[in-house]
Amino acid sequence: MLKFQNKVVVITGSGTGIGKAIAIKFAENGANIVILGRRKEPLEEAAKELEQIIANVKSGAFVKIFPGVDVSDEEGVSKMFEELKKSHGVVDIVINNAGVSGPVTCFVNAPMSEFKSTVGIHLTGTFWTSAQAIKAMKSGGKIVTISTFFTEERPFEQRPYRFRSPYTASQGAKNRLAEAMSWELTDKGIVSIATNPGPVHSDRIYKTVYPKAAAEFMRVSGFENLTPQEIELVNNDILPLLGEDEETVRDGIKNAAAKLAKTKAINSESDVQKLGTTISTLLSKIQQIAEKIQSNTSKMIADEQFLSQQQVAETVFMLCDDNISKILNGKVIPGDRVFYPVKPHISSSIPESQSDFKAKVVLLVVDATDESDISRTEFLAQNIENSGGKSIILISKTGTKQAEERLSKFHSHVVDFTNQENIKRMLNTATQKIGPISSVIYVTGKVPQVSKLTELSRSQWDSLVDKFINTPALVLQESLNMFVPNGAKNPPLFKDKQGTIIIIGPDMPTGSKVTGGDRAKIEVFRGALRPFVTTVNQELSKRMLNTATQKIGPISSVIYVTGKVPQVSKLTELSRSQWDSLVDKFINTPALVLQESLNMFVPNGAKNPPLFKDKQGTIIIIGPDMPTGSKVTGGDRAKIEVFRGALRPFVTTVNQELSDVLKSKARVYLLLPGSIEGTEPNNARILSAISYFTSGKAMNSSEIICYPDETRS
Repeated sequence: MLKFQNKVVVITGSGTGIGKAIAIKFAENGANIVILGRRKEPLEEAAKELEQIIANVKSGAFVKIFPGVDVSDEEGVSKMFEELKKSHGVVDIVINNAGVSGPVTCFVNAPMSEFKSTVGIHLTGTFWTSAQAIKAMKSGGKIVTISTFFTEERPFEQRPYRFRSPYTASQGAKNRLAEAMSWELTDKGIVSIATNPGPVHSDRIYKTVYPKAAAEFMRVSGFENLTPQEIELVNNDILPLLGEDEETVRDGIKNAAAKLAKTKAINSESDVQKLGTTISTLLSKIQQIAEKIQSNTSKMIADEQFLSQQQVAETVFMLCDDNISKILNGKVIPGDRVFYPVKPHISSSIPESQSDFKAKVVLLVVDATDESDISRTEFLAQNIENSGGKSIILISKTGTKQAEERLSKFHSHVVDFTNQENIKRMLNTATQKIGPISSVIYVTGKVPQVSKLTELSRSQWDSLVDKFINTPALVLQESLNMFVPNGAKNPPLFKDKQGTIIIIGPDMPTGSKVTGGDRAKIEVFRGALRPFVTTVNQELSKRMLNTATQKIGPISSVIYVTGKVPQVSKLTELSRSQWDSLVDKFINTPALVLQESLNMFVPNGAKNPPLFKDKQGTIIIIGPDMPTGSKVTGGDRAKIEVFRGALRPFVTTVNQELSDVLKSKARVYLLLPGSIEGTEPNNARILSAISYFTSGKAMNSSEIICYPDETRS
């Protein structure tokens, strides 16, 4: 009997590539195969190949396809599992493989709609597929999630992936989600494992990611007499020409030259021909850089070889073995072989720095979950003003009336954090009426109390993703736009610009009874923030920031408080709307605020990257607290880590873009309050960290993620 005879295996994103290779491996070993994806034709072709394999091995298995199913679509995924449960009774194995490249550009230039879409497919698609699959699983079931080596985390290491901030944020959270689910599903006897493959031979890398990254390098650095906006326009037309025959390339360049000439009001035939020559040279340069990226990546691998899709399939197949899966339950298995040299990005020590906010304007953006988040914001704002600064507070409209009332003694506004235009307007008004904002501090708030992530509704999950991923990203982007106006479209403007952005992420749970599961929940969202912040810093939200700038004057800092992760029993039991609200709270909204803060610091910088050069600005995201108390479980922590896991790689990536690519002095910091011991977060230590980050002393440090409460007694 074949190893997986009579088992039902569901593989997302399986019409082509890695997903198809995994489906073939399981079909060769007797499994019934369910494949799904957005395009019908690849699925039908894959089904024919799988049916032939099944006939050859004589397993009698079936192949079922679900064309048009996008994993981010709540209804489509739910109906698919309902149908499978009715027709086949049990689903034995789910492989979360579906993914997209997402925007390949500096974070400040990435449309927030594309940021949210990328998070929706990678993170929410994984969550909702898993949550619905559980309903059709029994003891012995397995969920394997495929992530990426770029979000592999170590104690003091984050892996920034420049130009890929939404990708790193969602992948980082996926790793922590896989861990959190292992805590939540033990009572059901279901295993959850993740694996992080390294670079894989695929069309996505060779035809999309590397060429787009090369094109973005050219947009940022400039080319001959073309502006960044013109390079971006031309790149959209010429990138599809890579790998085409000579005649197609020639005609494509001619069309691109004619199109650009029209926008420049050039009518002379000789001048149009010169444009064609320039564009041809640009295309050659992009190809050279893309090949260099590939070569440099291969040199970080001992044998300089990328993985094959079949090798990834072998890894996934091995992880589904009954014995191996029990041994590795809850672990993120590296499958990369990549020796990726990075600087340390994480610290818990805070250098001595007296609070000195004299003549500085600090923007605090707060998405409070409970009273402690409000107290923290009140404490920070009061101390900023006591040391000579001016506090402006933006309060999420989804917050409590108590937050609005208690913070009303400061210059405060209640706003819709999901509306990018509102954020941009407020930042501009604050800068104009009060003065330049020197620092932005974003407080995510705590991860709400939930029993199990896997029991969240879709709306509950989405709200968490917004709270801890999307909104911090939005605020970060708009803060950067504020620090370096026009920098997004003219990247050179970022060079030497200053600005501090601090994200205070979700607290760790407190108390002596905190479990691994309690911590794992928090780590889902911390796991998104870490790689995100790392990536944004390597590269180095909309109307609200403009309004603040206009009314108060230039904003020097933006502080975003996400608030805590709400109390939920299990993430896997959340409704889709509950999940979506969490994703908005901790991922999408922070991203939106971050983006608009950058737009405030550097107006027009998104489309003119040179504007970022030397521009300053500080954005601080205060992420969700760890749970507190003596009864915090591993599952409690795991829920928080889902959202922290998004913020860490996100912040890391944005900082890499700001410093290494845009030559900007704007910085994004992430503060993650609370400790693994479950102790109460210390607001004084958070203030010390903010004082240090906004002083400018931290600008040249690679450490941009701080756990202020992880200290030795």
